[in-house]
Amino acid sequence: MSRVQLAINVTDLDKAIAFYSRLFDTPPAKVKPGYANFAIADPPLKLVLFEGPEGATLNHLGVEVETAEEVASAERRLSGAGLETTGVEDTVCCYAEKTETWLADPDGARWEWYVKSGDAGQLDKRVVGANPSRAAIDDGSATCCP
Repeated sequence: MSRVQLAINVTDLDKAIAFYSRLFDTPPAKVKPGYANFAIADPPLKLVLFEGPEGATLNHLGVEVETAEEVASAERRLSGAGLETTGVEDTVCCYAEKTETWLADPDGARWEWYVKSGDAGQLDKRVVGANPSRAAIDDGSATCCP
């Protein structure tokens, strides 16, 4: 199963959690300081909230898949189509251990293609393994999600 991820910035995390819990009739799957995520079954959506002063702005978009091979396959397809990606990296980011690749659309909207392999205790990105054959693009993804 794949699902689209929507990551947005909110000014009040508690109010946003209450709103989205009612909107999708689903409680958050994870809540940490300044962060919450929902695994919504209907519609299939990964909703991620980041608390910050800028309010309701797009943080990034993503596609969550089930395996690291699906991430690698997507990266091959995307780079083969002439899109500049970060290459596949194993990271600790957004309170999760992930395998991911990032790219940006023509207007700079960031997209993450990823699989979560475990939970982690930190928000900031740390690369723990990278594909050395691909150069990282400067799309701001080094700061992870926020």
